[in-house]
Amino acid sequence: MNSVVNSAANIPRLVIAAPSSGSGKTTVATGLMAAFSEAGLAVSPHKVGPDYIDPGYHALACGRPGRNLDAYMCGTDQIAPLFAHGAAGCDLAVVEGVMGMFDGASGQGELATTAQVAKLLRAPVVLVVDASSQSRSVAALVHGFASWDPEVRIGGVILNKVGSARHEELLRSALDESGVPVLGALRRAERVATPSRHLGLVPVAERRAEAVDSVGSLAAQVRAGCDLDALLALARGAPRLDTVLWDPAVGGASVGPAGPRPVVAVASGPAFTFAYAEHAELLAAAGAEVVPFDPLRDEELPEGTAGLVIGGGFPEVYAPELSANEPLRKAVAELARSGAPIAAECAGLLYLTRSLDGKPMCGVLDAEARMSERLTLGYREAVAVSDSVLAANGTRLRGHEFHRTVIDPGAGPSPAWGMHTPERRVEGFVQGGVHASYLHTHWAASPGIAHRFAQRCAERDAEKGAEGCAERDARV
Repeated sequence: MNSVVNSAANIPRLVIAAPSSGSGKTTVATGLMAAFSEAGLAVSPHKVGPDYIDPGYHALACGRPGRNLDAYMCGTDQIAPLFAHGAAGCDLAVVEGVMGMFDGASGQGELATTAQVAKLLRAPVVLVVDASSQSRSVAALVHGFASWDPEVRIGGVILNKVGSARHEELLRSALDESGVPVLGALRRAERVATPSRHLGLVPVAERRAEAVDSVGSLAAQVRAGCDLDALLALARGAPRLDTVLWDPAVGGASVGPAGPRPVVAVASGPAFTFAYAEHAELLAAAGAEVVPFDPLRDEELPEGTAGLVIGGGFPEVYAPELSANEPLRKAVAELARSGAPIAAECAGLLYLTRSLDGKPMCGVLDAEARMSERLTLGYREAVAVSDSVLAANGTRLRGHEFHRTVIDPGAGPSPAWGMHTPERRVEGFVQGGVHASYLHTHWAASPGIAHRFAQRCAERDAEKGAEGCAERDARV
């Protein structure tokens, strides 16, 4: 996990927090990222928690991967190293919080809260307040958040959804004696809103042209309404962060230099947008060649595919198109029959079933999938209950579920995980080289997962090579 070099020790940094969800954190954070990037700064974007969608907008704003800082899945000791890894070489880091500032893993105290991450990063906090239905009361709200935890430094407030110049004057007057400076005031602006659906914002990959316009509008709104100089000065006042750099090469043995690097095909495109940047970095560090492909467009797997990773996303939205790509569905099924390593999470699990909402899928798993009215959402403690290409039986880790679909049956003869929920359920499928589950995991917490998977892919390549040699010898 470590490195002797830490170029992010003194990086200017801000955490964007709010009293509650819906206050405008994403608006402000993304707008700040874009505005500072347009000003010529190299900005490192981060998101507290497991969310995959907001980092897509962050990446669009900054031109570099949006990265998650999840203290529940990755552990508190990994937050600063992962931050330093992502922010290395940048001029500024902006961290968007999650939910309300003190909200995190249910029943776990401050674990995975924005406040905890701010403390772990020694970063000043900018509190975004939805001021649409208040005036003088805003001072009491800000005072409460600023004094609740003395280890959290709220360095300023940005007022969001301000109705008029008179409304802004009342809010600023109320906050004059709070000791917390007002660093910006944003008016209501419907034109920069981003569309939502059953699992939150629509990802950038599904509306890229419109998303570019939205991010540009956010940057303009933030430039007009915020004191960028004061915000940058606040960020530059952050104390030194003494940590090591997270290193994807540490935590497991590489497959080694002998022979070609095994090709790991990674599903991407509009239907499969949920991915943590560290997963590809871990696979590459383990010796794999990571090659993306789009199941909506590509009719073949990448040449030489030895293993397949299918992450989360929205296959339910694209079920007709995925089903129509029959050549690729057959290629995935054939790869699975060959015993090649396949890791599928959530959307990937749905894609491997016989059908999704009646539309034929890959048919790798003897299960049917469909949309549901019920949202399954939350952190999970899990234990591997079968040996697989990802984990040995008994491996314990933490993950996250986030879906509005169900599959029947919910688990195969060899399930993937045992969940430490009140019902102590098992979930997922381990079948040959396939590991398929609803559980989203962050491999930075368990780098052995990526190394194990890459090793199995290398072994599969070696087996194929040996089989090819045997066939040639037989012909001779």
